[in-house]
Amino acid sequence: MPVHSEPAPPPLPPPSLLHQRNDRTAGAPYPLSEYIRRFLWEIVQATLIRFSPRRAHAWRRFWLRRFGATLADTACTKSSTRIRHPWLLEVGEWSTIAEEVEVYNLGWIRIGRHTTVSQRAWLCAGTHDYTRIDMPLIRPPIVIGDGVWVCAGAFVGPGVTIGHNAVVGACSIVTRDIPQGAVAAGNPARVVKTRPPPTDPLMPANPDAANPDAPNPP
Repeated sequence: MPVHSEPAPPPLPPPSLLHQRNDRTAGAPYPLSEYIRRFLWEIVQATLIRFSPRRAHAWRRFWLRRFGATLADTACTKSSTRIRHPWLLEVGEWSTIAEEVEVYNLGWIRIGRHTTVSQRAWLCAGTHDYTRIDMPLIRPPIVIGDGVWVCAGAFVGPGVTIGHNAVVGACSIVTRDIPQGAVAAGNPARVVKTRPPPTDPLMPANPDAANPDAPNPP
């Protein structure tokens, strides 16, 4: 019997108005000094940091601070952590950014105290305004509070605030704020339960009482 192939789908009609990146917006939106700083940082990250020993936390803090990062003395990153702009990063005491985490901080990313961002998570503080024809770059900040756990493979989108003591489940997609003490999971992430209040005296149930400069929870 002859084999009948499926007919090709009809072509899409031409749009009445096309969203496009024009040369005037996709060219060079930053000054030359910014590109030089990025270039130098990429060299340092690909060599001095990428091949550093596992426990060389002070060495990595030194170079991140040289490029403008604000890091507590007990903050930790790994050799495979990829940070786009150190000068737009703030990490509090005893917080860790784990292996292969992508810190895409075109805008500010602030991480509180005693917080863990687990392996292969993606923090994305940059996007494009799709409502405009030229799709300009926008850089909404990400704020992650104290005592938070962002589990492996999770994606945290631009403009998101994660409240103190919250948990983001593995491989979740966070596009909206997560309340304090919530456990959120899924795509998109939704609150599925409440985390019990901490009993460790180092992490009070209300971290703001001990740290007035901490990010405000939603």
